[in-house]
Amino acid sequence: MQLQATSADALPDVKAQAIHWSLWVAVLAVSSAMIGIHWDIAWHRSIGRDTFWTPPHLMIQACGILAGVIAIGRIFFGDKSRAVHVWGFSGPLGAFICAWGAVAMISSAPFDDWWHNAYGLDVKIISPPHSLLALGMGTVGLGALILVLGAMNNAEGALKTRLSWMFFYVSAMSVVMVVTFMMELTYRTHMHCGHLYRDVCLGLPLVLVGVARASDDRWATTKVAGIFTIFQLALLWILPLVPAEPKLGPVYHPVTHLIPPPFPLLLIAPAIAIDLVRQRTRLAGWRAAAVYGATFLGVLVVAQWLFAGFLLSPASRNWVFGTHYFDYNTRPEWKRNVFQLDESGNVRLINFAIALALAIGMSRLAIGWGEWMKRVRR
Repeated sequence: MQLQATSADALPDVKAQAIHWSLWVAVLAVSSAMIGIHWDIAWHRSIGRDTFWTPPHLMIQACGILAGVIAIGRIFFGDKSRAVHVWGFSGPLGAFICAWGAVAMISSAPFDDWWHNAYGLDVKIISPPHSLLALGMGTVGLGALILVLGAMNNAEGALKTRLSWMFFYVSAMSVVMVVTFMMELTYRTHMHCGHLYRDVCLGLPLVLVGVARASDDRWATTKVAGIFTIFQLALLWILPLVPAEPKLGPVYHPVTHLIPPPFPLLLIAPAIAIDLVRQRTRLAGWRAAAVYGATFLGVLVVAQWLFAGFLLSPASRNWVFGTHYFDYNTRPEWKRNVFQLDESGNVRLINFAIALALAIGMSRLAIGWGEWMKRVRR
């Protein structure tokens, strides 16, 4: 029997099959930001305004620090074979984006501390320092996404499959961030109002349709929406296990634990519908945008509209759906489980028309964005 010699070239390249350390750090960074921001919101809803040096604040800022580590490691010490050049420096495009996000996030910290010392408690989630923080987190998330894409689009086989799941996860964290930023606009009592769906269509189709266009996976949109749903449910079910008591008054509602975010939007329904449409059609351009946008809005309205009735019923007031959780400063009259129809019939129709136009327009942008993501190599 003749033995065939095995050359070094025939052996698998272990390093080529390994995921670069910076991608794991990027995943850790976006996870730290999303967990930290929800923990911080729960802290405010349960305990009230505290010092800047609370655990959730530190967890949020850890995202900016980790993004800075990525930027320094990849720009100053990384491989320059696939690099872009910015102001005399060379590195992956995602590393530069992470650097800009890190600067914005870290800059928001003293701004936020000054804001609270000057104006007191947050009245709304959306304040100038929080907007700067959200911009920084979004930029870090974008940088992480570009880093993963650069590796994924250059990979093959099992490595590409693993990187695809990393791509879906980072994309899902983008969905989490968008939903968190509009949390006050999507409360369950507003789910029969047109303005809720108008606001949702402003950002979410861009992420979901863009991911679908950038990936070869037949169920890409469903996987992203599924990761989003699991992440939000984990927050809903875990945060109330942490004891907490209000430190500020007045206390209108007794609180003994952290108050979690609400039950997640049913984005999984339109995500499945979009994937089914993608598998059965070969549309492009504005035709694809019209079909994806109408599918997203139509399926979401039907699913969320019907589910909203359940969320306002006594059957949902348990740990699974979490509709019995209220902030410590929730007045008794605000705890009524009834729909707040703060728009007339004509205004609602106008809002739905705007929602459809936004869904189609954002889907068209998403298609172009997705095609660009397919070409990212560095």
